Amino acid sequence: MNMNHKTVFFFVSLCWLFCACGQKKPDNERPVSKTEVLSNSNGTGSTIASRFSPPEDFARIPTDSASFARYLRNLPLKPEGSLVSYYNGAIKPNKGIYEAVVDLPIGNRDLHQCADAVIHLRANYLYQNRRYDSIHFKFTNGFEADYADWRKGKRIAVNGNQVTWKQTSQASDSPSNFWKYLEMVFSYAGTASLEKEMQSVALKNMRVGDVFIKGGFPGHAVIVVDMAIDISTNEKVFLLAQSYMPAQELQILTNPNNAYLTPWYSLSEISNSLRTPEWTFSKTDLRRF
Repeated sequence: MNMNHKTVFFFVSLCWLFCACGQKKPDNERPVSKTEVLSNSNGTGSTIASRFSPPEDFARIPTDSASFARYLRNLPLKPEGSLVSYYNGAIKPNKGIYEAVVDLPIGNRDLHQCADAVIHLRANYLYQNRRYDSIHFKFTNGFEADYADWRKGKRIAVNGNQVTWKQTSQASDSPSNFWKYLEMVFSYAGTASLEKEMQSVALKNMRVGDVFIKGGFPGHAVIVVDMAIDISTNEKVFLLAQSYMPAQELQILTNPNNAYLTPWYSLSEISNSLRTPEWTFSKTDLRRF
């Protein structure tokens, strides 16, 4: 969630709506001691699915070939050892935070933060599948930003607490035009608005594509990008990805709670909260598009 014009926009919108919009803030073939750090990465894969093997006795949960889950599982990764870049080219040191860097552009503005990264993934999946009418996100003040209107040449004009559509451009669904739409959404949406758009999900019903999100100023969001299951015990494990502040590349998170499983997290280990390297969520913070 951006802490400059996004926050200003929120408080202007607060007066407009007379309501609050949020709250605060491979080496699996040999026996391994659970006191060891077990690498579940083969180091050479160029996607999440090919880089990270499920823990021993686990198998990936099947997904439909055209699903959001399959899209996430096959996100491209930068080479092993790559460091996360901020929007301005500076590097985010890896102090036990992430296991891999997702190879997707984030632009050169301080916009692609936590909720924005989730929005980016969902929108990109729908765009690639030409489901243009399904691409829509709300601004913090409740304004509905529909890509279907944007691709017709309409543009969003923000003037104080007034947000309107204006026909100012030619119709286009080019990638560059789509990115301009995303940056507009990134500018005026965030964890507070995204949390309200999503449906609450019980932890036991988690699916790939679900999001742990705490709306606020600041808030945070991480997305489930893969899952696996032990058929004999029905235990499930999952991978998480995030962006953060300032705007930065999407990253596959380390599990700070279990060096044996990392980067996989176990559902059975979540009692009341989920601790990730840079945020702790409540078990009730799970949401779904």
